[in-house]
Amino acid sequence: MTEDRRYEEISILKEIAELLNEGTDTKIVLSEVLRKLLHVTGLQIGWIFLIDDNGTQQLAADEALPPALTKNNKQRMCEGSCWCVNRYNKQSLNQATNIIECKRIEDALLDNAGETCGLTHHATVPLRAGEERFGILNVGSPNKTHFQRNELALLEAIAYQIGTALKRIKLTQLEHDTALVAERNRLARDLHDSVNQLLFSLSLTARAGVEMTKSKDVKQTFSYIQDLAQDALGEMRALIWQLKPHGLENGVVSALRSYAQLLSLSIDTKFTGVANIPGKVEEALWRIGQEALANCKKHSQTSKVSLSLHASLDEVMLTIKDDGCGFHYEEHRILPSLGLKNMKARTQKLNGKFRLISKPGMGTEIQVHIPF
Repeated sequence: MTEDRRYEEISILKEIAELLNEGTDTKIVLSEVLRKLLHVTGLQIGWIFLIDDNGTQQLAADEALPPALTKNNKQRMCEGSCWCVNRYNKQSLNQATNIIECKRIEDALLDNAGETCGLTHHATVPLRAGEERFGILNVGSPNKTHFQRNELALLEAIAYQIGTALKRIKLTQLEHDTALVAERNRLARDLHDSVNQLLFSLSLTARAGVEMTKSKDVKQTFSYIQDLAQDALGEMRALIWQLKPHGLENGVVSALRSYAQLLSLSIDTKFTGVANIPGKVEEALWRIGQEALANCKKHSQTSKVSLSLHASLDEVMLTIKDDGCGFHYEEHRILPSLGLKNMKARTQKLNGKFRLISKPGMGTEIQVHIPF
């Protein structure tokens, strides 16, 4: 390798490292680094698949894909399998590989899906940090059917940098989530020790006022203050529960049962399957269940609700249903409230599926399915 070529590769790695060191959002980082990679290497087309432990792929970034691969919102890139993903899932893709005929391109040609811009082959590089694997980087150019050894070595070095950055982002998010839980716990303690105690004292003072005065009007005023304090105390206790759910250590079903009782709801619970649910999923189910039960209390005009949770080795299904008034809703339409939108957003954040079923006079049912 010439001195100029070695200097060029070092410069490329430096530019990529600087870019990867700055970002905290996975998709933004991957999109920017892929664009930079293609620019500094002179390649033209690339895409990155993130692949989870279940082998499910996600198109996380792409650049200059030919029309045949972008048709129908890139459906061909988001669905189905291919040689590189299959080899990755079988753990037989351990280094930069030269060259792979692209099955997605071949299928697009067979289907007459559109222009392929001369792309027929691509190099594939696994993204990893140590023993942890994240997905694959694919790059190519029109009419390019071979990568030199030094090109593959450079791609592999860049892939290691990307893998390390993904690991850093993952650890940063974990640190953020841990800090968020700690802050919620602190806020719950502060509310319990200050506002909660003040409301309790106000209720006792109002009760004493009722017993001490002989004036009917004053008694009514104190009674009204006492009722308001009791209502506020109930709301405060529910808020503290939302911030710091006592009983979640015994499982999400137990916690939601206790929360329903706090809301004076009569709840029938059923749990089946394997009880080992990841903490992040359990936290999401708890927040979604809270919102669903609160909606039932506020809007359903019934105090009866049923909850079922089924967990397997790699997925969980939560269903919350009431037999209340219900409302008119057509599937695939915009959800009618912020609470329902939040439930759906929490579900989709974990690659899950959210479903709402409701009709006037037929009650409301919330279904949440989350893989893990």
